[in-house]
Amino acid sequence: MKTSIIQDKSKRFAIRIIKLYKYLCEEKKEFVMSKQVLRSGTGAGANCREAKRAQSVADFVSKMNIALKEADETSYWLELLHDTEYIDDKSFNSIYAENEEIIKLLVSIINSTKANNS
Repeated sequence: MKTSIIQDKSKRFAIRIIKLYKYLCEEKKEFVMSKQVLRSGTGAGANCREAKRAQSVADFVSKMNIALKEADETSYWLELLHDTEYIDDKSFNSIYAENEEIIKLLVSIINSTKANNS
């Protein structure tokens, strides 16, 4: 089921983001962008979790759209962290690809939910 896949992937991603946050604070002494990527990178998973208990199809789609926005914002912060050399190419490519996979899943879930309920 796609919903449980997105919940699992977004939770695993959130854990990875938390570890990145700790690294950025402890090793790189970076506190501004790291806080932003922490918020958006964990927010996507939180909204996917909320969608599980949606009160309606519209509520479900709304929560998934919020998750999508959070994931897209996470891409932005990851790009900035990479471009300012706080994270290296290897780490960036790996975590960015994982986030892009989450974005693709969210788009698919939103589109198929809308198509199946219109």
